[in-house]
Amino acid sequence: MPSIRSLAALCVLAFAAHAHAQGYPTRPVKIIVAFTPGSATDIIARVSADQFAKSMGQTFIVENRAGAGGIIGTEAAKNAPPDGYTLTACPSGPFGINPGIYAHLPYDPIKDFEPIANLVLTPQVIVVGSQTPYKTLKDLLDAARAKPGEIAYGSLGTGSTSHLTMEALQQAAGVKMNHIPFKGGAEAQTQIMGGVLPAMSDTITGVLAQVRAGKLRALGVAIPKRSPYLPAVPTIAEQGFPGFESVGWIGLCAPAKTPAAILDKLNAEVLKMLGSPDVKAKIEDLAFTPVGNSREQFAAWIKSEIAKWSKIAKDSGARAD
Repeated sequence: MPSIRSLAALCVLAFAAHAHAQGYPTRPVKIIVAFTPGSATDIIARVSADQFAKSMGQTFIVENRAGAGGIIGTEAAKNAPPDGYTLTACPSGPFGINPGIYAHLPYDPIKDFEPIANLVLTPQVIVVGSQTPYKTLKDLLDAARAKPGEIAYGSLGTGSTSHLTMEALQQAAGVKMNHIPFKGGAEAQTQIMGGVLPAMSDTITGVLAQVRAGKLRALGVAIPKRSPYLPAVPTIAEQGFPGFESVGWIGLCAPAKTPAAILDKLNAEVLKMLGSPDVKAKIEDLAFTPVGNSREQFAAWIKSEIAKWSKIAKDSGARAD
């Protein structure tokens, strides 16, 4: 049984931690984004940084550290001091998919990070260049079936949600395509619009402007119901693949051992942000679906996503090393 002295010491430490969190932040906070500027993760990180700066009275800086399917930036975030002054946008690729396709990751999404909250969902959509002959998802899959391994598709990088979405589609359709990874959505889209590659999967947010401009053609959305942003585009499920769903997500995390009081304060700030009608409208205008949940709920979500995508990776044979 703990002594009175040890209990007193614990109380002092708890009080000090609480007091520290109450004053947090006292200097600029960095949010690491493991993808390129303009990516879905980058967009949400910048919206969050702006809102946190307004509500918490301190500068929040977004730092892009792209490459290797999000590994470079995520490893950098893992190695940051656990003091609340370096956070990371934690999207589905590095945190939900990479554990299933890399035999050796330099980070563990569960052990090396503290979940703060899930911010948004980002449904995937299959797109092709407008110059291609593929008018429907069936057209694309028929071409892939006729030429196994010859039809290429781009992605935001090995291990990204866009990569595994296409792997899941190939598995469901019984076809084989050739994966060409890029450093981000903008680079992949440029190749597709230029006719170098025919297809890719990306977030609705990431392709919406190009689809509306007629530069990309959307063939199918990977959610149970049609998207209000692309109402004329059928779901993949209604095109012969019942239950097909691929929804990315973007949350906020901190390095492991960051004080709980700071994590709780940041969680409260996220919920306040997503509860703001103006911010919610802004996020929805960007074609994201706001979430907002507890730290515990987000932790459970990450574990469930790792299990889901690990099975898809194993069944499809998708590996990155």
